[in-house]
Amino acid sequence: MRKRFGAMLLVAALALAGCGQDGPGAAAPGEHESAAAGSSAPGGAEPDSAGVGALGAAPGASSTGQAAAAAPFTFGNPSGKAAIPAEAKAESTAQPTKVVGDGSPASCTSESFVSAVSGGGVITFNCGPGAVTIVVKQTAKVRNRSAKVVIDGGGKVTLSGEGKRRILYQNTCDKSLEWTTDHCQDQATPALTVQNIVFADGNSTGDKTEGGGGGAIFVRGGRFKAVNTKFVRNRCDDTGPDLGGAAVRVLSQYQNKPVYIVGSTFGGASGQGGVCANGGALSSIQVSWVVLNSLFSYNSAVGRGANPARSGTPGGGSGGAIYCDGDNFTVKLAGTLIEQNKANEGGGAVFFVSNDRTGTMSIEGSTLRKNPSAGFETDGFPGIFFLGARPPSVSGSTLSR
Repeated sequence: MRKRFGAMLLVAALALAGCGQDGPGAAAPGEHESAAAGSSAPGGAEPDSAGVGALGAAPGASSTGQAAAAAPFTFGNPSGKAAIPAEAKAESTAQPTKVVGDGSPASCTSESFVSAVSGGGVITFNCGPGAVTIVVKQTAKVRNRSAKVVIDGGGKVTLSGEGKRRILYQNTCDKSLEWTTDHCQDQATPALTVQNIVFADGNSTGDKTEGGGGGAIFVRGGRFKAVNTKFVRNRCDDTGPDLGGAAVRVLSQYQNKPVYIVGSTFGGASGQGGVCANGGALSSIQVSWVVLNSLFSYNSAVGRGANPARSGTPGGGSGGAIYCDGDNFTVKLAGTLIEQNKANEGGGAVFFVSNDRTGTMSIEGSTLRKNPSAGFETDGFPGIFFLGARPPSVSGSTLSR
């Protein structure tokens, strides 16, 4: 049986943790039986599983331009009612820069997609009337001279990494993509948006660029947002104290402006979630997030040994759905359902460590439930491990086991 630790003892013990440390090793800071005080249920919805298994193809089972017999794509938490600020909304595609395909599934090739991303601008698809899967044969890379890149699948396109490779990469500090400023870690562009699209079977395992992670999408620098996007069956390295983000890994954003995740799904059904050492869906260092009306389910942080790794372990295992580390950053969850995620160490739903204790987190109109933390979590916040300026603010939300 786990030992219980009072809140004061927990804070005192963890205050000794250094940069990026998950906690005091193997200690388990308490059981958390009930919802956070002052919260109320917003009527969170069950995950949508209709058609999920048909979104994208299993590794090795699809071909470029293969039409899919899938139900219409659905995205996010249908019960989410958070307001969407203007800058978080989908980008206009009224005047596309590049259209991938000429009307047939076969015309929507990996080569044409990769070339379109390299060229930048607003990218749409014309692959015929049905859903289509494009197996991306090489990682698509955003060039750093692109001011804006919008990838809009029109609700019918799945990009597949075939279980072999990362799907999309942006890095303003990668000289092979042109170093366009003398402050690459803090520049306004490229501004990358993915919307109305599915990313399936991305895999960055073994790629340790910038520390690794980002099975489907890796971003450093510029801006990034995802709107009405689904991520299924993505993965990155199974072990490592700080790498993560089976779906998305973000390292820095211009002026610490937030990454917006809007109306999007990570997993959605058993067998569809992401798997990584940390952050089965999202992972970041020194990045703020605003997550609105989204769904996270069946994602897993499978590393062992936390951060820094306990003696004899490879490290990792925190943030079943979301892993955040850094100094002064913020996380906002609104209208969002997080359930059935798990972590081998801390934070079955969310792991949040602000090393200088200035970071803050808010949870509004959301439901977090059934997100087991096998190692440790913060007393009174089931599924969450948190070190920051003050306890997370919770309103109109339910946090439960």
